[in-house]
Amino acid sequence: MQEPIHQRFVSLLTRKTLALVLAGGRGSRLYELTSWRAKPAVPFGGKFRIIDFPLSNAVNSGIRRVGVLTQYKAHSLVKHLGRGWSGFKSELGEFVEVFPASQRVDNDWYQGTADAVYQNLDIIRPGNPDYVLIMSGDHIYKMDYGSMLAFHNENEADMSISCLEVPVAEAAGTFGVIEVDANNRVVGFEEKPLEPRSIPGRPGYCLASMGNYIFNTQFLYQQLIIDADDEDSEHDFGKNIIPRIIDDHRIFAFPFRDINTGERAYWRDVGTLDAFWEANMELLSVTPELNLYDSIWPILTDQAQLPPAKFVFNDDDRRGMAVDSMVSGGCVISGAKLDRALLFSNVKVHSFATVQETVVLPEVEIGRSARITNAILDRGCHIPEGTVIGEDQEQDRKNGFRVTEKGIVLVTPDMLGQSIHFRR
Repeated sequence: MQEPIHQRFVSLLTRKTLALVLAGGRGSRLYELTSWRAKPAVPFGGKFRIIDFPLSNAVNSGIRRVGVLTQYKAHSLVKHLGRGWSGFKSELGEFVEVFPASQRVDNDWYQGTADAVYQNLDIIRPGNPDYVLIMSGDHIYKMDYGSMLAFHNENEADMSISCLEVPVAEAAGTFGVIEVDANNRVVGFEEKPLEPRSIPGRPGYCLASMGNYIFNTQFLYQQLIIDADDEDSEHDFGKNIIPRIIDDHRIFAFPFRDINTGERAYWRDVGTLDAFWEANMELLSVTPELNLYDSIWPILTDQAQLPPAKFVFNDDDRRGMAVDSMVSGGCVISGAKLDRALLFSNVKVHSFATVQETVVLPEVEIGRSARITNAILDRGCHIPEGTVIGEDQEQDRKNGFRVTEKGIVLVTPDMLGQSIHFRR
């Protein structure tokens, strides 16, 4: 009987929770990949967008009241949410709603993560939630927020912070780092320190913030108002609110671990082109850490009605085939070869072309005899016949493509002179 009682306990907590997804970021380290879309709207994994992961986590956890806070170039994100995330029962109080930056409080747009929530207090208050879960909208992971809510409740916390146990060298200068006592109570916080402090009893490892927070609702309101009145504040949870409340309130760190192994769970920040490419390539392994075929914890998204992928021609020098690849609906591989390639929907690859170690976003067309290696092809690219990408970095740069430190080549329609966005 113990497990059902616990499940009931968690379900009551999730039903009393409002989730807010911070989805207004530009993602400047993704360069031209976010020139026309917010980072949470960037496609990932063959058919999803980054924001589908925190939203799916919320719904799978039993949290069915979700606000998405948008700001930077949000059109494609809002369209995606409207098409894929609108099927909730309003009569049951369920929703996924967009909270756009709209100068509700004064003449300023969102000034920081805390200010984004503060500017929507008039929208949040009528729902009267007991807890507010604040999530970053730009990370790839699967997490049961119910377990974190139970942890928060059992510790009688005012605020809980989800954390990853990472090597000190990995966290240095990259993550907000949390210092805890033996009971996981937060006793210190530093934003991107160069020399992070280790976890007690585990030298060489520290607790890095994932940017996900649970607040008791009234406590959140109080702290947001205090922060808004502070003219010296940057109005950011990590930089301002967390350091200010540690000493006088019950703040706890929730280590995010794999429930089967007890080790650090899968989590990826795809905030750079190299990290984005690598996280997509990881999905092509035989047993990737991120299981997209999990029927128990599905990743939900907007599903286009498309025909199955098709591979045609079977001649020795002209065979439509794919090895260690993922190919989405609507794709046609016509006498071309894919080798460790991830294709989103409606991609056409013509005869004699080869595509290797490449992420191909939707509606790309690759011409005959093209050779593409170690690349990211943005949505709508039309790669001309015979084009070679990824074999000569200097030539790639001369062609106007962006080449990363690790040699990954980003190609967008604008770089090809095929603007599909702003025209005059």
